[in-house]
Amino acid sequence: METAGGTAGSGGGQDFAYDVFARNCPSRRTLEHVTGRWGALTLGALHDGTFRFNELRRRVDGVSEKMLSQTLQALERDGLVHRDAQPTNPPRVDYTLTPLGREVAERLLTLIHFMEGRMDDVLESRERYDETRRG
Repeated sequence: METAGGTAGSGGGQDFAYDVFARNCPSRRTLEHVTGRWGALTLGALHDGTFRFNELRRRVDGVSEKMLSQTLQALERDGLVHRDAQPTNPPRVDYTLTPLGREVAERLLTLIHFMEGRMDDVLESRERYDETRRG
């Protein structure tokens, strides 16, 4: 949602109704959901298609049931993930990205793939940093 008003900290010459740099801006909470470790990995995994809870938990290696459940609820509330509960016995629940979630995931995956491709540089930098701290 764009507005004619200026926005502190938004940069890039775009004016938006929301400013993530403002303490009370609701966009800050959504940014936390999207860029937190489990949110980013969950959105990235769901970019590959529809998953049931346990399939998604296996795909996002290391996430606990509780954290995945909380993450999915937050992303669903933000309109990024769709939860489809089938009235079967036992119940079947599928998770998929909404159109907005797909757009967010694509942007995240660009960053994820960039970081994967530059990890040699990151690891080298870490090594140099650690060497200066040991000496």
